[in-house]
Amino acid sequence: MNERRACAFQLLRYVPDPVRNEFVHIGVVLRAEDGGAPEVRFTRDWRRVRCLDPDADTALLEGMESELRRRLAEESDGRFRKILDESLSLSVQMTEPKAYLAESLPAGVEELMRLYVEPPKKARGERVSGRAAIQTRMRAEFERAGVWDLMRKRIAASMYTRPGDPLRIDAGYRPNGVIRMFQAVALEPGVEMAKVLAFSAGALRAGVERVEKAELQLTAIVEPAAKVGATDEYPDQLALYRFGTETMEEHQIRVLTTSDLERVAATAKHEMRV
Repeated sequence: MNERRACAFQLLRYVPDPVRNEFVHIGVVLRAEDGGAPEVRFTRDWRRVRCLDPDADTALLEGMESELRRRLAEESDGRFRKILDESLSLSVQMTEPKAYLAESLPAGVEELMRLYVEPPKKARGERVSGRAAIQTRMRAEFERAGVWDLMRKRIAASMYTRPGDPLRIDAGYRPNGVIRMFQAVALEPGVEMAKVLAFSAGALRAGVERVEKAELQLTAIVEPAAKVGATDEYPDQLALYRFGTETMEEHQIRVLTTSDLERVAATAKHEMRV
């Protein structure tokens, strides 16, 4: 039987209002007492955060995870507390360390997430749909390829278009002279997201060329038609789905489905030389 490793863990809490002090656990930091890079894991299910704070910027929280993991891997153990203090926002708090014996750091993080962070099985069984489902699948594939932490997230369109533009692109990276950006677009129940992206594509492309001196390849990730009921049996939904995809393609947006994400992530891994 393998001897367990002496560790310490801390829970990360999302606290939108420090006065009311209501919080939701969103992640775990686990480190071995004998040193080495800590394990960091945030939740992938943000429903409880949104219940507490409907305006929560979950993409910002996801970006915080990537930044925290990167900095903890690069810096020495002596700067552990300082890195945490610098990386966490005012709305994210950290509990005091508690002792923990783990078979390994990855296994320990899995167990701690299950015990303290993830929602009960019944809640997890509820269907995540629409844009959130596409974003979750997108992140999972890029993480599996080992490139998610290296990508830009929540890219502000206003950097390239004009001040006040509220659009943010989910993720992107730059291989050589092209910038690839990926946006989750839900086509159920309507095509508003597709029309917004199509409307913004031209200015975004021109802005990237002006600011970055690079070509933009903008990709919309949608659910397969059958998964959202866009079949011959439901002609109205099929027509709506086709309108959404064709509108984006007319504005030079590449449209792929979640079924293509494994290939997209493999390409990113190759281009980013991971």
